[in-house]
Amino acid sequence: MRKVNEKAMKSINNYASNDYVDAFSYINERPVDDISLEFFYKPHTITLLAVSIATVIYTAFVRDESTIQDNIWSGTCCVVFFFLIISVLTFPNGPFTRPHPAVWRIVFGASVLYLLALLFLLFQSHSTVNEIMYWIDPNLRNFHIDMDKEYAVNCSDISVAKVWSHVDVFAWGHFLGWMFKAILFRHTGLLWAISIMWEITEIAFAHLLPNFLECWWDSIILDVLICNGFGIWCGLKICKALEMREYKWVSIRDISSTTGKIKRAILQFTPVQWTPVRWLDPNCTYMRFFALSQLVVFWQISELNTFFLKHIFEMPPSHPLVIARLCLIGVIVAPSVRQYYTYVTDSRCKRVGTQCWVYGAIMVTESMLCIKNGKELFGQAQVCNVIVWLVIQILVSIGCVYGVVVYHRYIEPAEDINLETPKKDKQN
Repeated sequence: MRKVNEKAMKSINNYASNDYVDAFSYINERPVDDISLEFFYKPHTITLLAVSIATVIYTAFVRDESTIQDNIWSGTCCVVFFFLIISVLTFPNGPFTRPHPAVWRIVFGASVLYLLALLFLLFQSHSTVNEIMYWIDPNLRNFHIDMDKEYAVNCSDISVAKVWSHVDVFAWGHFLGWMFKAILFRHTGLLWAISIMWEITEIAFAHLLPNFLECWWDSIILDVLICNGFGIWCGLKICKALEMREYKWVSIRDISSTTGKIKRAILQFTPVQWTPVRWLDPNCTYMRFFALSQLVVFWQISELNTFFLKHIFEMPPSHPLVIARLCLIGVIVAPSVRQYYTYVTDSRCKRVGTQCWVYGAIMVTESMLCIKNGKELFGQAQVCNVIVWLVIQILVSIGCVYGVVVYHRYIEPAEDINLETPKKDKQN
């Protein structure tokens, strides 16, 4: 009898262990469910090695070596190139497989490279970091943050023409950014909490960052209602459409018409399936409650890093380095949020995915880089404003999450509540 019990317990433990491995593997290195063209999913390591070596040999022996700056730049690009090649071969692709797992392995490799670059800059002085930036783009030497445009001027002069004049390329970028955030979060309450708290963040740090100074109509009408609100609405509509869509993925070889083949090739860049998310359920545990509050606060810090980095190292908003960082962070955040969501909501997943871990390290390192090199700027900080901001962030984050829990528990119709989402236990 004892042997039978031991055997049963061993079987249960093995099952639980396999269940844990499957839950983590699903978000860390998800396999491709349906392969239509085997050629693109078979390993070509020898071919890749031969092509890579041939490319390096050709460029190393043919290029002009007379300029030291070009030599350093070419060597750096070669290192990045080979690192990304290695990332395709060895790194996990994360929770996504479309358009191809190799794309998300490159994204992970790029995030690791960015983290390593930040760590290197963290051990340099402010002047050394500036010299590195000047080496990358000599035009930055002639730019100073004081040269930027004035903000919050003549706020009492309100007209349709003046409001419309503020709808520039950055306003469109603002709108697209919030639409992208809505597609990532897929929760109205959390999105509006982040939107409103970001306006509070701008008020709290306006004495340090001039571009946070805004007229009331710019902050409320253009930012919150139009850019943020319309972006959130459009993003959630896209999510709703994708949730209701019936996915029938057929092999491109089974399609006879040329038009159908082209359409199937384009659909390769859309999700293989769309998972409706439920950050909170009526029986939400304290673990999930505080994990979501933490997510809201960390998101604000990540947004602040963008503006402080640009201000401390004096770059115009339209500079390629600023835009490249935003694009990189954007593609890194997508798998990171998915991995964090699974970690928070799935009790079988005991650790966060590697992409989420790397993104967390990037966020903290960026913040340390800003604090270390912005001592003069932060010396002007109004401590009272920062403390009040931090308290408001914590209270509003917890209040918002609690409000959403109450909504799902008491207000949302019972037939619409899906109780199948697993909860994270307190002890985990």
